[in-house]
Amino acid sequence: MTPAVQMAKKAKIPFEILEYSHDPHCAAYGEEAANVLGLAPAQVFKTLLVATDKAHPPLAVALVPVDHQLNLKAVAKCLGQKKLQMADADLAQKSSGYLVGGISPLAQKKQLPTIIDESAKQYDKIYVSAGRRGLEICLAANDLAKLCRGSFADIKTL
Repeated sequence: MTPAVQMAKKAKIPFEILEYSHDPHCAAYGEEAANVLGLAPAQVFKTLLVATDKAHPPLAVALVPVDHQLNLKAVAKCLGQKKLQMADADLAQKSSGYLVGGISPLAQKKQLPTIIDESAKQYDKIYVSAGRRGLEICLAANDLAKLCRGSFADIKTL
């Protein structure tokens, strides 16, 4: 059981775990999850870490649907920053405690500012990584926001 699943259990929120066999040759982890599990890509959210030189903490978490890209300018504005960049994979893994492709927004080693694309609110349930490649957790967007102290904003692009 991953720290993300343990956190959801401890919080006593309704959730469901979906597991699939991850293809080690696939680098589009979120899209793979949607395809293999037969889920709508707009309901499957990828967890991305962004970095800035000027903020403390120097990292933040952004969640967008797997069929969209992250709008770095929108996230920077939400965080009161002028410019952001994607965090280095090694730094993202060290900060979160999870491997790339399995980074969950839940139960990261360090609590980081978290922004969830507002499109999540239109669904009863969304899917995010449960902390391991091939493992997704399904939960209400508001429950996710409460657990990771996240906020909602329009942070995706086509």
